[in-house]
Parts: sequence; C-alpha cells; structure tokens
Amino acid sequence: MEPLLQVKDLGVHFYTEEGTAKAVDGVDFEIEREQTLAVVGESGCGKSVTALAIMGLVRDPPGRVVAGTILYHRSEGVIDIAKQNPRGPVMRSIRGNEIAMIFQEPMTSLNPVYTIGAQIIEAVVLHQKVRRREARDRAVEMLRAVGIPTPERRADSFPHELSGGMRQRAMVAMALSCNPRLLIADEPTTALDVTIQAQVLEVMASLRARFHTSLLFITHDLGIVANIADRVAVMYLGKIVEKGSVREILREPLHPYTQGLMGSIPTINDRKGKRLVPIDGIVPSSYQIPQGCAFAPRCPRVMDRCRQVRPALTDARGGKTDGRKVACWLHAGSATPVQS
Repeated sequence: MEPLLQVKDLGVHFYTEEGTAKAVDGVDFEIEREQTLAVVGESGCGKSVTALAIMGLVRDPPGRVVAGTILYHRSEGVIDIAKQNPRGPVMRSIRGNEIAMIFQEPMTSLNPVYTIGAQIIEAVVLHQKVRRREARDRAVEMLRAVGIPTPERRADSFPHELSGGMRQRAMVAMALSCNPRLLIADEPTTALDVTIQAQVLEVMASLRARFHTSLLFITHDLGIVANIADRVAVMYLGKIVEKGSVREILREPLHPYTQGLMGSIPTINDRKGKRLVPIDGIVPSSYQIPQGCAFAPRCPRVMDRCRQVRPALTDARGGKTDGRKVACWLHAGSATPVQS
C-alpha cells in the first residue's frame, strides 16, 4: 500500500545546561493509509518526542530536529515536515486538520474556561471554513459518535463537568472533527480504569475504520495493542529495536527488551500464583547513552559484543520474514554493524 507518513533516520536533540539529550536518535518507520502503528516502550524512550516532531511541536530552544526526514504524503504532493516552519502556513494547515493528536491527560489540552462544544467548533471553523451553526452540528455529531450521552447538552458543558473517561472521549471527538488523515494518540488511556480504557479503545478503533484514518498509537503497554494495531515498533532510548506485524511481535518477540515488556504484563491464561518478571534497572539517561547496545546494561542475555558495538536494525532471520526487523546481536545474522 502507498505510505501516508515516512519517518527516516529522525534525530531530535535537546540542548540544556546538563548537556545534549539525544531523545530520538535515528528512528525509522512508516505508516500506510488506514493502518495503525503502535509505538511501544517505557517512559523516557522518545515516543512522545517523536510524535511532537511529526506535529511540528518540538520547541526550539531547547529542542531541535537535527537529522532525518518526516515525509508526509499529501494530495498536493510529498512534503518534509522536518523542514517546515512550525509556525508557517503549511504546518498550520496540517496540524489539527490533516494530522491531529490526542494527549495523555485531556485536562492539559482542553481549555477550562470554554465549553467542550465551543472548542470543537473553533477547530472546525478554523480548518473547514464553515459557518458556526454547521460547525456546532458537527460537534454534536462527533460527541454522539464517541458515545457521549445527550451530546446536545454535553456540548455546553465545561471540561471539569465531565468524568475522566468522557473528557478523553471529547478529546477523540475534537481530534476527529476535521476528519484527519492521521491521528496520533499519545498514551490516551493511561489515566483511565480498565473498563473505561477498553471502551475508549473500542471507540477509537471503530471511528478509525469509519473515517478511514491512519493511527499512530503510543503506549508503554504491549498488552493493549493486540486489538487496535496492525504493526508494532518497539522503542528503547531513542531507537527502534524491533518492528513487525502485531501478530509476529506478540507471538514471538525477538529482542530481549520486547520479551521483557511481554513478561511484565499478566495474561488471561496465566496460572494462579504466577509471578510477573520485571525488567531489571531503569531506562538510562538520554544524556549518557551507553556504548554499544543501549539495552545491554539491563539485558539478561548480554554478550561482550553487545557492550562494544551497536547492532543495526536489520531483517530478522536473514530476511525470511517480510517487514520483521530487530536490532540485536542474537538475531543479527550477516548484518553490518553500526559503530556507536
């Protein structure tokens, strides 16, 4: 299928008094039309910074896109978002209209002094160039689509008058109100209980299919991607360490980090009393990335070579699996190493 977004060798650094933080360091992935890609990893691995770079929201200073391209395939042609002025007319026409984003905590994104309906109306009027009456009808329609009861009345509610789950649904409604081609969801269900989490995920999946929208879904939990993602990219300390179809990744994770993420979550088939296996240690600082494989200090299968030379992201099993890639010396095959 034709790609909608191609991220190639993306690098995002932050320059502070402590030094240079390599938040994103050579990330590659692509999202096809009407496809869902889940980017999975612990906090501090660069997932959200990658999303902000796609939206043109990395603030300079202290952050800066230092390398790579973000190729967005518009109907008018292909543009490199990384080279656009974040405040220029091109990005203003794309951000919130063609590419929209849902953040982890809706109360940090919703304006507390305006009603939910007014905020959706503002986005529709700005990007769709329609009258306010038509924009309000669209706002009510989207609130109804995400499962908010009595949407005509709730459109006049302020954010603090809604529950956490309803606020997140309102954010989904706002993000989809202009029918974007790509929706970025950054940990959209982390603050919700499991029942509401499942409901919001179901709403997002159904609306994605209804509006033919591609989805970039960011999460730290591999357990929730099975029913929403087509492909998975596992990210660790600014790099993609494994990627492939959701079925391949969940059935047979290859990288020790992916295996660790899988082993640290419970499943319905676990026997009674089974203990979860946490990943030892924490994600290192992006100011001081270890030499060689960044996961080596925490890896239970580490070898001497892992500490010395960084493995390249290469085809798994010598390229026998279409699209399956892993950056690990255990599966490197004949890959040419990339020096740290």
